[in-house]
Amino acid sequence: MVNRMIISNILHRPVRTAVSALAVAIEVGMVMLVVGLTHGMVHENARRVEGVGADLLIQPPNSSFLFGLSQAPMPLKIGDRLAQVPHVLAVAPALFVLNSVGGINVIYGIDLQSFTRLSGGFVYHAGGPFTGPMDILVDDIYAKANRIKVGQQINMLNHQFRVAGIVEHGKGARLFIPLATAEDLLGVQDRASIFYVKCTEPGYVESVTEAIHDLPGKYQVLPIKEYMSLMTSNNLPGLDAFITAMIGIAVAIGFLVIFLSMYTTITERTREIGILKSLGASKGYIIAIILREAGLLSVVGILAGYGGAAVGRKAILAAFPTLSVELTFLWALYAASLALLGSLLGAFYPALRAAQLDPVDALAYE
Repeated sequence: MVNRMIISNILHRPVRTAVSALAVAIEVGMVMLVVGLTHGMVHENARRVEGVGADLLIQPPNSSFLFGLSQAPMPLKIGDRLAQVPHVLAVAPALFVLNSVGGINVIYGIDLQSFTRLSGGFVYHAGGPFTGPMDILVDDIYAKANRIKVGQQINMLNHQFRVAGIVEHGKGARLFIPLATAEDLLGVQDRASIFYVKCTEPGYVESVTEAIHDLPGKYQVLPIKEYMSLMTSNNLPGLDAFITAMIGIAVAIGFLVIFLSMYTTITERTREIGILKSLGASKGYIIAIILREAGLLSVVGILAGYGGAAVGRKAILAAFPTLSVELTFLWALYAASLALLGSLLGAFYPALRAAQLDPVDALAYE
């Protein structure tokens, strides 16, 4: 009986019901997409660094694990010292060049021979390796997003580069140029931003790390597993605060719309509430009905929000293929919990107000 009454109340005002469910759907979808986009970008960048195939990352002392913040602080000759450390199989330098044309990208200046020895080499979808100083390699995702083909001239760093090859994504960066060209563009000589080091066996990572720490210069040695653990929103400046702010806005939207909807509902149903109370309905009974109605609206909105998040993810990836959006089951639960809690809190005051109505006054209400 109560369930039928709640459903009929919801269907009695379809537009208001749809708006209330839509507000909850926007809340859920916004939470999932904001978190999915930020976490997806961070994790995708970390996976690309891991995909280089190195066991260790060598940086200057006190440098940031956020690549691209420092460009060329280490001399290339350090690579020779690293190569002489026992159980080191390969060393590859990379010089970071920050490009802001068409979006923010970190271009890797690489020595193709050492990079190939360490990573196993690129898988070419089209074209081939560098043949000149103004050649560039782009990964398949970047090429698809920007409709780039082999042989095409593209503007990077205020210079024209010829696309020599399109490679499989996942090898550190999306764009690669010869190391010597990167040095010329930055006005440096024999410098590297980072050294990738591969051990003969993964079990030697700890001993190689200790040996590198003993070298002059006290370089920062970061095992790839430690780097992966650092690449979270909690460790990125301002990102965690941004996520919290966006979630707060989304919850506020759902709360206010449900509050307004339930408050209006109580006003319109004053006589019905009076009848229920005159028949012996308790305050708890009235509150339970209002909260169950808000909960049902919230569930409908949550399901719609899941669908909206999935559609939104596809739309984002179609428009911006270089981005990554991770929709996880855990954050789906978080989003649903936040939406349900916000809806119940938004409905609580209207429910309390309804429970406190005097039956005589409610029956006389016009």
